[in-house]
Amino acid sequence: MNSAMNAKRLFRDRADAAQALANSLAAYRGAHSLVLAIPRGAVPMAWDIAQALQGELDVVLVHKLGAPFSAEFAIGAVDESGRVYRSPHAFQAGANEAYIEQEAARQLEVLRRRRERYTPLRPPIDPAGRTVIVVDDGLATGATMIAALQALRAQHPARLICAVPVAAADSLAKVEALADEVICLHAPQDFAAVGQFYDRFDQVEDDEVAAILTSAGSA
Repeated sequence: MNSAMNAKRLFRDRADAAQALANSLAAYRGAHSLVLAIPRGAVPMAWDIAQALQGELDVVLVHKLGAPFSAEFAIGAVDESGRVYRSPHAFQAGANEAYIEQEAARQLEVLRRRRERYTPLRPPIDPAGRTVIVVDDGLATGATMIAALQALRAQHPARLICAVPVAAADSLAKVEALADEVICLHAPQDFAAVGQFYDRFDQVEDDEVAAILTSAGSA
């Protein structure tokens, strides 16, 4: 893992970050790895990485739980099975158990709709016994990555890898205990938000995700 850097912009765009991650994952080229993206932003990146590694692409569906007074601030995450991860700061951010249950139910419905839209003709690819590489475009609180790794560990992959271009140092420490290997290119001390380290950080829409997964399934 590279040392922390102070540069405000580390990547031109997600494609640039994906190329850098693929280079760091070169040891897995030809190993029939399963590359799982956390939607939506990481899906184009994971597709580039899967192609570079000659691996298989799918998504791992998790969604952050937004704080009561700041929906963009994650206080936890829920996975597709309904398992809820609560961040240590959830209650300090104004949440209580009733709020967390309500927010989890709301985001679980989002995940249900996404699964129907993203892979309508097939079930999720089984990670059991596979080398699984979980990709996101960055870790802020780390909540969604933590939920993804916990959900996948329960499905018994042979090796579980977290791969991100940039992360907050404290969030990185949280995920290191949950994966067999963590690939993080930069952990800047001045981390405020993932997007600050990209020149271009456009929103990825559901239609693009569905198109990429359809292309991957027919490749």
